[in-house]
Amino acid sequence: MSKMNFNGKKENSGKDERLNQEDATNLQHEQENASEETTQTDNVTDEQNELEELKKKYNELNDSHLRLMAEFDNYRKRTLREKADLIKNGGEAALKGLLPVVDDFEHALQNIRNSEDVEAVKEGVELIYSKFMAYLSQQGVKAIEAIGQPFDTEMFEAVATIPAPEPGLKGKILDCVQTGYTLNDRVLRHAKVVVGE
Repeated sequence: MSKMNFNGKKENSGKDERLNQEDATNLQHEQENASEETTQTDNVTDEQNELEELKKKYNELNDSHLRLMAEFDNYRKRTLREKADLIKNGGEAALKGLLPVVDDFEHALQNIRNSEDVEAVKEGVELIYSKFMAYLSQQGVKAIEAIGQPFDTEMFEAVATIPAPEPGLKGKILDCVQTGYTLNDRVLRHAKVVVGE
């Protein structure tokens, strides 16, 4: 039983204050725990959202990577097919340009059989030759000038050497046995020459 003090209040009030303080402390701890749980829940939710965003980015990048690989593979296959076509049909334009020269040769052969005028046949063959050489020149093929040039193993192949008729012709080309050609300044066929000693 609680006693009454001189003011008429119960002495038990100290105990009530302690209980109220304990209740307040407990309430404060519960609120802190609740806020920690809320924070942890928020952190878990944030982590889940972040994880979902990362998964989404990963899927986008993976899809982009797969598409690029497929495009590159298609490009590679297309390039190989184009190269094969170029190798197979690359000389088509060059050969097509030769067909008029072949036609001229056919006409010349027919005229040789029927013609008795040797000069006309000779003139026709020279015209065909000049037409053919003009075509080769258009394609970048040029004859190598040999006679009188100093001997160069990059351009010429010596098939014979003879004593030079003059001292200034030593080491120079005196005669060309077979004409050499270049294609765009690269030796296509070496000229076979006779060199003076």
